[in-house]
Amino acid sequence: MSPAPLYVDCDTGIDDALALGWLAASPEVEVVGVGTVSGNVSAAQGARNTIDVLALAGRSWPVAVGAAEPSEGGFTRSGFDGGATHVHGPSGLGGFSAPLAAASPLDVDAAELLISLAREHGGALRILAVGPLTNLAEALRREPALPSLIAEVTIMGGAALVPGNISPVTEANIGNDPEAAQAVLSAPWPVTLVPLDVTLAHPLDEAGRHRLLDSGRPLATALGEMLDFYFDFNSTFYGERRSALHDPLAAAIATGTVRPSVAPRVHVEVDTTDGPGRGQTICDLRGRFLGHPDQPGAHVRVVLELGSDFAPVLLDRLLEV
Repeated sequence: MSPAPLYVDCDTGIDDALALGWLAASPEVEVVGVGTVSGNVSAAQGARNTIDVLALAGRSWPVAVGAAEPSEGGFTRSGFDGGATHVHGPSGLGGFSAPLAAASPLDVDAAELLISLAREHGGALRILAVGPLTNLAEALRREPALPSLIAEVTIMGGAALVPGNISPVTEANIGNDPEAAQAVLSAPWPVTLVPLDVTLAHPLDEAGRHRLLDSGRPLATALGEMLDFYFDFNSTFYGERRSALHDPLAAAIATGTVRPSVAPRVHVEVDTTDGPGRGQTICDLRGRFLGHPDQPGAHVRVVLELGSDFAPVLLDRLLEV
């Protein structure tokens, strides 16, 4: 079977770099384009980081710079400054200084790249979004027929039954642009949402980081160096040096390599008010005590559990690049 075409939308910080590494070693998909959005870093810095990380993997995929600001009101409206240097470091890659690759971003923006790829691949294109959803919402605004051209969308974002990470109820990718998230989650295409519920439950530890550092492989070694900074931040809530695997887990689910054990299709809404719930993903999980049955008419699959530990699977694949 031919690999499925995949468009990636990201805000390349450390866990995005891990996701790119996963995709570089994934025969299940062919990455046909990457768009960047402001989130962990600016969209422009994210594009630079993406190109440089891909060069370490020996890859050169088309990269387009996307939205610099959320759909409405700017970052401060969400109580978030639109950057996460305390999490990902000044440039987004921790303390690692990536060699500057020769490639440059495309002249078109990310929304236009997505629309053109959707038309080119005629219903076969998959989307993996691991940053704020501003570019996807803009593409929907420009091309209302976009959902009919897309096979499926996988999103790292939200918090269903666990606390958020930028507010008591809000996860950063959704909270950066709640209006965009609501537009994307309500559009009539099949969505898999990979929230904090599952990404926080599958961390990488120091032993795993040292496997990357000691590998002798350019990308794996670089990722091990980046993770040193990320571990420092993550230790504030794990209580020890380890890190969540947000974006690479979404990438693994998007490629079909990792399959959820609990992932009901339920109705999901995003709080777009200016109150304390702004950015919350309101997932209707009232059937949890009945084994999480799918809800009629629902098109968002919310991943709650995996059947096995993800970190060893991630390491094995990253060491193939």
